[in-house]
Amino acid sequence: MADTLSTISAGYVAAGQNVVKPGRYVNVDPEKFEGAWNGKYANNQKFSIQVSNVDGFRAKVKYQSGAVTRFQDVLIKDNGFRIGDSRFTLTRNGVAEIKSVLTNSSTGSQSLETAFAKQS
Repeated sequence: MADTLSTISAGYVAAGQNVVKPGRYVNVDPEKFEGAWNGKYANNQKFSIQVSNVDGFRAKVKYQSGAVTRFQDVLIKDNGFRIGDSRFTLTRNGVAEIKSVLTNSSTGSQSLETAFAKQS
């Protein structure tokens, strides 16, 4: 019974992280987002994010780090968007904060890594 309750509890915690903030999506300046963004996590793992086809508040994004490659259509809100396990937030022109959940392939442990990317 305890396993069932802990599973249910974990589900409520995970669901709480996916709460959509109220507000409207507004068109963004494509020049601020489009292009290649490159950076490196604290463990020296490099990543790149390619943002293209920004139209209004929609964009196409490619995230690549190590063996992980993700393609996704995103919605830009509050100067940022999510792609997979990562959150991209534009902090100022040409600089973005990237927060990613990284999984250690040998141990399976997960950690939240924060890094900065520069637009090139």
